[in-house]
Amino acid sequence: MADSVAYIKAPIQEELKIFEARFKESVKSKVPLLDTIMNYIVKRKGKQMRPLLVLHCAKLFGDINEATYRGAALVELLHTATLVHDDVVDEANTRRGFFSINALWKNKVAVLVGDYLLSKGLLLSLKNKDFKALEILSTAVEQMSEGELLQMEKARKLDITEDVYFDIITKKTASLLASCCGIGAHSASADEESVAKIIEMGEAIGIAFQIKDDLFDYGDNKVGKPTGIDIIEKKMTLPLIYALRNADKSEKRVIIKIIKKDKKSKDEINEVIAFVKGKGGIEYAQERMRFYKAKAESVLNSITTISSTEYLQALVDYVIERKK
Repeated sequence: MADSVAYIKAPIQEELKIFEARFKESVKSKVPLLDTIMNYIVKRKGKQMRPLLVLHCAKLFGDINEATYRGAALVELLHTATLVHDDVVDEANTRRGFFSINALWKNKVAVLVGDYLLSKGLLLSLKNKDFKALEILSTAVEQMSEGELLQMEKARKLDITEDVYFDIITKKTASLLASCCGIGAHSASADEESVAKIIEMGEAIGIAFQIKDDLFDYGDNKVGKPTGIDIIEKKMTLPLIYALRNADKSEKRVIIKIIKKDKKSKDEINEVIAFVKGKGGIEYAQERMRFYKAKAESVLNSITTISSTEYLQALVDYVIERKK
């Protein structure tokens, strides 16, 4: 899988280095504490999936340029801000195998760091008059907030349907990946129809990505979160929704009772996992994931400019084949 990421990065290695330098420059601060934290963040980069989408989508329609680098930095600034804030909300002490910002510098500092990152992204776009990129990303931020709040509301009531589930993940996960694609295409002067089409592709990638993430909760791979964490947090993911829909009343009552508990034993978590697997929840989620992968590929194949298509295809494959 590491080879897959290397393959996707291969044709834009130099551009990635330029992006990384621009991103590092964009978060510098004259405040010593803030600068220390920014250096900590920069050194612990993830797989860079979002900047990769921006850069490759730009290459579909033209050349990677200054607007592309700014767009990739804007997306990464916002994404990093949301991760820092998420760790505060989730009371998480680790991120990507390292201590989280809130674990090292406490919640108050972490919230301010997230705000700082967001403000740097906004200023970067405004100073360079990248209004379209800012519009695309602001729409994604609005949807992400709505998706998170909708998920929290449904976690209290446990009345989530499959339609509501897809509404939630489209907003909270797919919207940001879709914005990456749109910003990249726009930076290369793609027309509005092409931008809309590539955003549709990004949304499908994002939905497949989230379903894959949900499936990790029922496996035994080391993926950055313990198995059963969604169950502990009362998150109604697609495998569980499908299993409950196909259970009789007594089975459903037992499982819902476990989900509703604030504290669950390891045996109870394993009981829910076994229930989901027994009802075919894993297979159903995999089927829906493949559907959205195919949807993304269909949009990609409809684009006649093929300079970067094979690498975007590899990225789409990676989304559902990744091990973490």
